[in-house]
Amino acid sequence: MSIENAYNIWANQYDTNENRTRDLDKKSTIETLDKYEFENVLELGCGTGKNTNWLLKKANQIIGLDFSQEMLNKAKAKVSDKRVIFKKADLTEIWETENNFADLITCSLTLEHIKNLNHIFNQANLKLRKNGLFFISELHPFKQYSGSKAKYETENGTKELEVYIHHISEYIDDAKNNGLELVEMKEWFDENAKIGLPRLVSFVFKK
Repeated sequence: MSIENAYNIWANQYDTNENRTRDLDKKSTIETLDKYEFENVLELGCGTGKNTNWLLKKANQIIGLDFSQEMLNKAKAKVSDKRVIFKKADLTEIWETENNFADLITCSLTLEHIKNLNHIFNQANLKLRKNGLFFISELHPFKQYSGSKAKYETENGTKELEVYIHHISEYIDDAKNNGLELVEMKEWFDENAKIGLPRLVSFVFKK
């Protein structure tokens, strides 16, 4: 099954099923971006719009891109605001948005499904304004090394999605090669976890 079809199926339960990765991503997004100012946002892998409403508290315009039409349908039903445009898009192709549009690009729980990070950083550099920020929140590679991957429940059991592992150095090196400088990086652990692997890693890069 393709990733697109899998997320189309997952859409109906994505916001309601137990999902510690999804919930921790929302926390990492808010706690990281709360200290930054931004107006025009490009939200990559916007999904059901789980972070969009919070971004609207600070943004004047948001363009949300996702490859799953069913996820986008959920987002459109959830977020009714003229400042937001949701578009179906393949992030592995050229992003059909204006260059130098965004002073913030966000990307949450999306890049594990994309093999070529260099393309993502290349496009981000084109779409960002000077001094614009690129925020990434993804499943930590340590979790991936241990076998964790995106999955959802069906009538026939748990379905796991095909994913790619990206090392910390890969994010940093590909960003640098495309004119983006690392501003901050943080590892995120499950609530009350005293030991164990970090669940997520987040980055903020600057053009």
